[in-house]
Amino acid sequence: MERLRDRRILVTGAGSGIGRATTLRLMEEGAQVIGTDVAEEGLIETQKATSLGGLTTYVMDVADEESVAFGVRSAVNALGGLDVVVNAAGILLASHTHETPLELWNRVLAVNLTGTFLVTRAALPALLESEHGVVVNFSSTSASFAHPYMAAYCASKGGIQAFTHSLALEYSKQGLRAVSIAPGSVKSGITDSAASWLPQDIDFTLFGRLLPILPTDHTTEVGNPVAGPETVAGVVAMLASDDGKFITGTEIRIDGGTHT
Repeated sequence: MERLRDRRILVTGAGSGIGRATTLRLMEEGAQVIGTDVAEEGLIETQKATSLGGLTTYVMDVADEESVAFGVRSAVNALGGLDVVVNAAGILLASHTHETPLELWNRVLAVNLTGTFLVTRAALPALLESEHGVVVNFSSTSASFAHPYMAAYCASKGGIQAFTHSLALEYSKQGLRAVSIAPGSVKSGITDSAASWLPQDIDFTLFGRLLPILPTDHTTEVGNPVAGPETVAGVVAMLASDDGKFITGTEIRIDGGTHT
């Protein structure tokens, strides 16, 4: 299947987890892809993971305005335009809310929410020139359902959903589509490092309602069942293609029925 043969796509967070899986899936479907990440070593591993060749990568910090401006401009120049942006870059830092320092709060929002805005803003002129302009933002089930110890993360993901709705309406007459993906119970770089970012005195009973009802093939570092990142990558590929041409201004939840 090569339904993305004519698509030029920029993926942030391409150095690991869902961002890497998405990059590989989009390439498999024929897209020209540029992957970015703040971690150069992750991008090298992503390049090693594809047998197709032709993947271009840039180190880009989505929380840094100058880095984003340079990275997006470089991507547009290299691809000769831009049809799709996938904002998959994100971080999760957790703590008891009453113990959360302002630095932690600001850092999470800077990467997740402001980073999504900066990349989208820089890419919009090129996207609006495309006949297939799509913005796929990464929210989370935490935007709509309670996740303990993750106040900053939840707030950032809720902001992404609201931002996506605004984009979808504001640029609808210019043909742009904007959709949020809301993964839950999905293996990613964040879930792989869960043991390191959770508070030491957490109450694991609070996580009982965050487990999928469908069987999965993976587990997190703390033993919770999760689906593979390719589960999300396939949905992103659909949204980036004409198969998703009537989907905009909404969220697609991918969580195995966790919040049924």
